[in-house]
Amino acid sequence: MRKIIYFTLILLAIVAAFFAFETADFRHYISLSNHSDMKIPINERAPVKSIHQMEIDAPIDTVWNILTDIRNWPEWQKAVTETAVHGEIKEGTPFSWKAGGLSFKSKIHTDNPRSMFGWTGNTFGASAIHNWTFTEKDNKTMVKVEESLQGVFPRLFRKYFQRNLDAGVTTNLQELKAASEEK
Repeated sequence: MRKIIYFTLILLAIVAAFFAFETADFRHYISLSNHSDMKIPINERAPVKSIHQMEIDAPIDTVWNILTDIRNWPEWQKAVTETAVHGEIKEGTPFSWKAGGLSFKSKIHTDNPRSMFGWTGNTFGASAIHNWTFTEKDNKTMVKVEESLQGVFPRLFRKYFQRNLDAGVTTNLQELKAASEEK
């Protein structure tokens, strides 16, 4: 019985250390990032990354306003069930949200109107950097989204998280396109 207790305690210590290491690694990456345009670029070393883009047949102001109105994400994103923004939409503002049954704590890191919008986010066992860039041509908007995902679960279940992240980013773009072109 003692061996089982010791084994369990050792296993719990290893798991706790793994979680602590992954959290510290994400915080360290964030602390080193401070670029002139996108304040925190995606982490190219993260085990899971996704980059997609889409042309939206709507003016850049329309697309920008829909994406950055975090309080109204549930209106156009099927997976998002609630949001709470803790201040005005600007760099440094924290917000929380629920999507796909998970709760996220996020913080806006870049708010360059009509050009770039990005945030970091955390949920149990995973941390993300989510960046959007916008360019306009002929009253249409090209939207590019980049996301990196790291942490215990993305590292252990990389293929699963990669599939889900690619699908989620594509869905976000399709939903943003539909909401923008509807206006």
